[in-house]
Amino acid sequence: MTAPRPRPEVLDISPYIGGESTIPGVNRVLKLSSNEGAFGVPPGAQEAYRRTSEELHRYPDGDATELRRAIGARFRLDPARIVCGAGSDDLIYQLCLAYGGQGRDIIMSAHGFAIYHIAGTYAGSRVIKTPERDLTADVDAMLAAVSPATRLVFLANPNNPTGSMVPYAEVARLRAGLPPEVLLVLDAAYAEYVERPDYDPGIRLVDAADNTVMLRTFSKIFGLGGMRIGWAYAPPAVIDVFNRVRSPFNVSIAAQAAAIAALAEPGWVEKGRAHNAEYRPKLTAGLTAAGIKVWPSEGNFVLADFAVPERANAADAFLRTRGVIARPVGGYGLPHCLRITVGTPEEVEIVIATLTEFMRGG
Repeated sequence: MTAPRPRPEVLDISPYIGGESTIPGVNRVLKLSSNEGAFGVPPGAQEAYRRTSEELHRYPDGDATELRRAIGARFRLDPARIVCGAGSDDLIYQLCLAYGGQGRDIIMSAHGFAIYHIAGTYAGSRVIKTPERDLTADVDAMLAAVSPATRLVFLANPNNPTGSMVPYAEVARLRAGLPPEVLLVLDAAYAEYVERPDYDPGIRLVDAADNTVMLRTFSKIFGLGGMRIGWAYAPPAVIDVFNRVRSPFNVSIAAQAAAIAALAEPGWVEKGRAHNAEYRPKLTAGLTAAGIKVWPSEGNFVLADFAVPERANAADAFLRTRGVIARPVGGYGLPHCLRITVGTPEEVEIVIATLTEFMRGG
């Protein structure tokens, strides 16, 4: 008998593998594999989550009206041009399904976020990965890949897993060089950590025309990765498309309440940004002093380069003997690297000490 079979391209997709959380036989684990915020969940969000327990039999507001208002107030954006999803991954899938498809190409950089390739392939598109320059998206390479079939260009800025950032002037040049019918998607999941003056998460380009989308998330600095909440700021026509194709109740009651409270938590974002600004350089300096190359990063993580896959694998194994989980990134074409989240001060010191010992032959 012949079993049901999916479309052939679906079987070409390698499943996304999230950061590990446990090590067999180890009780105290330092999870530095998923770029979660260093300070856990905002207290106000925890309380808001608890208060929703008596309403869980109700369907959520499918339009996430109050959450969109809160986002709009926080970032000075029109709530009518915001749509929310079950993480920004959810919105990436909807964009690929709505604007991609058979005969339509999607462009991303070589080491860009893996979900672009997965969602684009699932939609039936050809996904083109363009070369990078010093692990940074190359605008000229992306523009050179454009053809009449191109419909979507994804740019994670800052990028995961490399941490690299494309300045606003270069992003604007990318937008100007793309045909007007090509949708540029700027994924700014780590925007709150960036302090460089030449950065814009995407708001300026979304406001300037009808062909750019900005994606954001509550999974990083806002500490709500487990709730799965993302949002997009987009032109009205793209918002209309989102609302036609997204799941009708794609953000739960608890997630909406927690996100609204997280936005209102006094000083939370400032605390996370200040911590990252202090301890990312300390982590970088400590690993560099140990003899490990660290690529420049604008996120809440660093990319440690061990030159060859064998050494990266050995370093990962050594970290695990000390209860530390980093993120191997061979799936991103970087088998010689480990991505390491900037954790608490104690976690940063443990990582530095452990990898220093490893590099000394421990």
